Amino acid sequence: MKRGDPPNSSCEQLDDRRGLAAQRDTVERRQKQGVAADQAAIRSRTAALEQQLARAPAATWAEAADKARYLLTIFATSPECSDPRRQKLIRSVLSDFDRLAH
Repeated sequence: MKRGDPPNSSCEQLDDRRGLAAQRDTVERRQKQGVAADQAAIRSRTAALEQQLARAPAATWAEAADKARYLLTIFATSPECSDPRRQKLIRSVLSDFDRLAH
């Protein structure tokens, strides 16, 4: 790499010299690394949110409903909730929350 070249230019120059299969493998590896980093960030934000929700009791019914909505949303994506009757019940409860909040 020469002075003044952008930091990624040497990587791009290497990519130009390799075959298409190697370039494709490199792109896939970089994308996987990006996905892994995104997933780690999501796990971190989820943990922070859950700590915040658990830190103090709800001060209002609306706050309690928000906590319940969060838990129901997580449960709705679990294998235990694949039963259409449970899905319907969750939609009904979430609808009730929305209707009663206003």
